[in-house]
Amino acid sequence: MRYLRSDAGRLALDEVARHRLAGPTLIADIASARAQFGERSAVLVETVMLRRKAAAKFADAAGWLFTDEALQQATAGPVAEHRAQRLAGAVVHDATCSIGTELAALRNRAAYVVGSDLDPVRLAMARHNVPDVPLCRADALRPVTADAVVVVDPARRSGSRRRFDPRAYLPPLDELLEVLRDRDHVVKCAPGVDFGVLGELGFEGEVEITSLAGSVREACLWSRRFTEALVRRRATMLDTAEQVTDADPDDCPVAAAGRWIVDPDGAVVRAGLVRHYAARHGMWQLDADIAYLSGDRLPDGVRGFEVLDQVAFSERHLRQALSARGVGAVEILVRGVDVDPDALRSRLRLRGSAHLSVVITRLGSGAASRVTAFLCRPSR
Repeated sequence: MRYLRSDAGRLALDEVARHRLAGPTLIADIASARAQFGERSAVLVETVMLRRKAAAKFADAAGWLFTDEALQQATAGPVAEHRAQRLAGAVVHDATCSIGTELAALRNRAAYVVGSDLDPVRLAMARHNVPDVPLCRADALRPVTADAVVVVDPARRSGSRRRFDPRAYLPPLDELLEVLRDRDHVVKCAPGVDFGVLGELGFEGEVEITSLAGSVREACLWSRRFTEALVRRRATMLDTAEQVTDADPDDCPVAAAGRWIVDPDGAVVRAGLVRHYAARHGMWQLDADIAYLSGDRLPDGVRGFEVLDQVAFSERHLRQALSARGVGAVEILVRGVDVDPDALRSRLRLRGSAHLSVVITRLGSGAASRVTAFLCRPSR
C-alpha cells in the first residue's frame, strides 16, 4: 500500500498502464511487468486492471486504489451521487466508508462529512482516494458521532456468495436498526430485500429502489427525517430521472393490449409500484397480477414493443406466425409463464432476415386463464 502511494509506485503504475493487459498480449504483458518490477508486478498489474474495471462504475477512477472485493461492493458513481443529493446540506457520517466511493459524492453535497471503517486496508485506500475527508477506524455498531446522519452499507457478500437474509449482513441489519433507532440514518440493502422482514425488524421509514442502466442496483432505507408524508416506497430510475412513490395515484384499469406493450423498469416492479407508474403515464395492465403494461403512446425515454399480432401460445403456433413474417431473430420476454426464453428460441429453429420481439404472458386467472404471445416491433 505504501509503495503504491509513493512517487515510485505512481510511476510504476503509469508504466504498467501502457500495456494492454488483455487478449493475446496478456501473458507477454504480465511477463514484461514482472521483468521490470519483480515481486511488485502482481500488485501493480492488479491495480491497473481494477482501475480499468472501475471505469464502468465511476467517472474518474484513474488514480484510485482498490481491492477486487471492495470494487465489487462499491456503489456506482451515479447512484452515490443521487443519494448525496438527498443528503445535501446535512452533516453525514459514512460508518462503513470502505475505499471511499460514497465519501467522494458526499463531500460535494454535505455540509460536513466524516468516514469510518473497521478494515484497516480499505481505510488506508480511502485516505488515498479521498484525502480531503477526515477518517477514523471504528465499528458501525458503535457510531463515533453524535448528531450526524449515519450512512451504512452492510456487506451483503461472503466471497462470491450473496447474503439474502438481512440479518446475515455484516453488520447484521437487525442490530444496525436497533443501534440507529434514535438516529437519522440511511442504510443500503440488497434490491431483493424482503419488505415484510423490514417490517418485522421495526423499520418504519421509506424504502427506495434505485435502477441504473436498466438494472436494479439497490434498496435504500431512509429514516423518517428524509421521507415525504405518506411515502413508504419509492422507485427511482436514474436513466430517465423519474421517481414514482406509493403516495401517487394508482387508478389503473385492466384491458386488452393497445398499440404498445411496456415492461416497466425493474425498480418500479420491485417497489410494487406498477399501477402507480401506469396511472401516471395513462397506461393500463394486461392482467391484474402481471407487470406488463399497455398504452397508445410510450413514456419518454422508455423502450416499448409495438403490437403487430397476437396468438394463443404454443410453440407450433408461434413458429408458424414468425415464419410467415420471415423472422429469423427473435427477442423473447416472459412473465407469469414457465418458459425459458433461450431454450424456446433454440427450439423455434427460425429462418429469415426479419427481427421481432415476442412478449409471452398469462392473461386471466382460474379456468379463464390463457397464455398469449404478442408479436411486436421494438421501439429500439
